[in-house]
Formats: sequence, C-alpha cells, structure tokens
Amino acid sequence: MELFDSVACTVCGCVCDDLKITVEAGKVGKCENACRLAEPWFLEQETCHPPAATIAGRPCKWQDASAAAADLLRDAASPLIYGLSRSSTEGQRAAVALGERIGATLDTTASLCHAPSVVAIQEVGESTCTLGEVKNRADLVIFWGSNPLESHPRHFERYSLFPEGRAIPGGRANRTLVVADVKPTASSEVADLFLPIEPGRDFEVLTTLRCLVRGIRVCETDSVGAPLDRLRDLAQRMKACRYGVVFFGLGLSMTGLGQHNVEALLLLVHDLNDHTRFCARRMRVPGDVTGADTVLTWQTGYPFAVNLARGYPRYNPGEFSAQGMLERGDVDACLLVGSEGVARFSKRAVESLRRIPTVVLDHPTVASSIEPTVRFTTSVYGIHRPGTAYRMDGVPIPLRAFLSSSYPSDDEVLRSIADRIAR
Repeated sequence: MELFDSVACTVCGCVCDDLKITVEAGKVGKCENACRLAEPWFLEQETCHPPAATIAGRPCKWQDASAAAADLLRDAASPLIYGLSRSSTEGQRAAVALGERIGATLDTTASLCHAPSVVAIQEVGESTCTLGEVKNRADLVIFWGSNPLESHPRHFERYSLFPEGRAIPGGRANRTLVVADVKPTASSEVADLFLPIEPGRDFEVLTTLRCLVRGIRVCETDSVGAPLDRLRDLAQRMKACRYGVVFFGLGLSMTGLGQHNVEALLLLVHDLNDHTRFCARRMRVPGDVTGADTVLTWQTGYPFAVNLARGYPRYNPGEFSAQGMLERGDVDACLLVGSEGVARFSKRAVESLRRIPTVVLDHPTVASSIEPTVRFTTSVYGIHRPGTAYRMDGVPIPLRAFLSSSYPSDDEVLRSIADRIAR
C-alpha cells in the first residue's frame, strides 16, 4: 500500500489539488478529500483494459494504428481536430502541431459550452481574478445561472463560501452568497439571497441592475424579468461590498441572448468597479477546457474554432466550429481527442461524423458513442502520466502520476501520427 498526497483532480474545472490517494495492488483503494464526482472516477481506474488500439474494430498495436491514422489524415482535404478538454498541455500542444502539419481545423468543447462567453469577453473585456483572490478577499459572492453544489461540489468548500481568508477571517460568517437562476436549486437553498429570473430574461435583469448601479431611474411598473425590490437590494449590496465576484455558468451563456447576456454581465461588473472592486469568472465544467483555450491561444492566437488550411490561423466561430462544419458536410476526416464532447453534438452533426473516417483517442474507461475507424486507448494525465492542467481561473496546476500504465499518452500518439505524416 502506498499513499500519494497533493494529488490534483481533473474531473471538473476546480482542479482540486489536495486529494490523498491510497494505491493498493496497482489500483486506487481510497480517495480522501474527493467529492462525489471525483471519487467514483478515481476508483474506476484500472477496472477495465481495452485494446491499446483498434482498426475497424480489430485490435492491433498502437504503432500500427498510428500508421493507419496518418494515412487517413494525410489524404483528407478538410480534416477536423476536436475535443482536447480531457487532455493536458502536452497533448494539446501536440494536437496543434499536428493540425498545422495537415492544415486542419482545430476546435474544442468550448464551442458548445462557453463559446458565447469567449466572444463576449473579446468584445467588451473582463475584470477578472484568481480563485485565491476570491478565497482571501471576496465578501460578496454571486452565482448567476450556475448550481455549483451539483456541478462543482467543492467550489464552496475550497474557494468561494466557507474558507477563511486574509481579509475574510470569519469565512462563511463574513460572506454574503447570492444565487440568480430561473428556479430554486441546491445552491440557492444555502444562499442569503435568491434572485428568481424569468426564463430568457437575463439580459433585461442585468440591464436593470446596471441602471440601478448607475443611478438611472427605473419605472416601478416596468416588467424587468425579476422582482424590482430584490434588484434594488442586490444593487446596493454590490456597491457596498469591499470585494465582489460573480461566477456565471451555462445558464447565462447558453440561453436566451447568450453572448449579449454575458456582455451585459461584464459591463455591469465594469460599472461596479467605479464603486468597489468587482470581478467576473466563468464556471468551466470539463477538467482542462481552460487549458485547451489557453494552449490554442498562445499557439495560434485564438481560443477555439481555428482553421489552419491556408498555412496561417483563421478564426471564425460558426464557420469553423465543429458542429457547424459537420452539419454542412465540410469535414472529410475527424480526429477526436476525447470523444465525450460528441454527446453535445446535434443529431445531424453526429450522423455526418458517422459517415466519415474518424480517429478517436479515449481513456480506458470511456465508451465511445461512435464506431471509429481507428481508436487509441490512452493513459490518463494526472493518474498514469504527469502533466499540466489549467484551473477554471487560468492557473496552471501540475499533475502527478501514481499508477502505471502500458497505454501511450495523448501527446505520444499525436506526435507519432505527425512524424509519420512528415515522413
């Protein structure tokens, strides 16, 4: 039996790095500090051992599969590389290098997740912070369109509500928690203030809050999408706090006006900085989707939906987003670095994906929702391989290995394919 401490978890964007893992007989026997999402994920490692690679469903050596994948991608006129949110910096860099080699379109799971938020940030900017700042300074914490007790179970515990900080010595006693959502949630039950929002009216609510913060009169008889008395109360709390932060989720960015909802929120935060210190942060879901954004940005200049067919990066969400390209039939070969994102594709996109040659890199415990032409089983960063993952606030967290595996890593497979194409 061997104990590993300070282990980082990549199940969600919190990337909690205080887990203690006990390894017994080559498997995870116990997980301390793991949440209800992380514990079963750690315990299922090494419980199944699919072939290292398959071609047309038949097991083979992964080096042979690499040669087949290279032939498939070399012959493609419009290849797509998609996923990357369950990889690590090493695998993401290898994917970009391969994309440059074959003139592919690179897209991440963010295109069907926080893409409207990314575009909104590019339009109006973002007043931001790290989760460490929230822990140490924030006395007003708002969750908008997000239910962290379900999606990020340790967020309250580690960063936003309960921990004691340098300027928040009393922890929960020194913080005010506000939840804004279309219906009560587990998170709203523990909040100090719940702001009910009519479905599809976040933009009106946020615009009204901006008016109240800026001292612009709001008519009592206007319908603004939420109770006006609660909006006045919230506006006063926002202006009076010493340090405020609003975490927003897919309930804001993927509903109604999407991008414009997020723009309204970011502009509200901008206005609040005339009165106090206020920040905004996205609630990222997959473990290293922030890393995928980051690596693509410092490799190509853009965070997702990047086309390299002309030998230089072109960025155009929609035109170069994976789902749109598949629906239009603009892809003739696809490389999936992690196939979980396929579940969010439209039916038409999935049908298109099934008609073209596909290469899939998946972890041993992942069952692909499509039958790929070539499939690789890869080791898991942070379990079988060291690496780097980016927390939802953009802070890089080192990953350590504590189990052995005979499977190759994402970057080994992708570099092997690129090398064969180069030859």
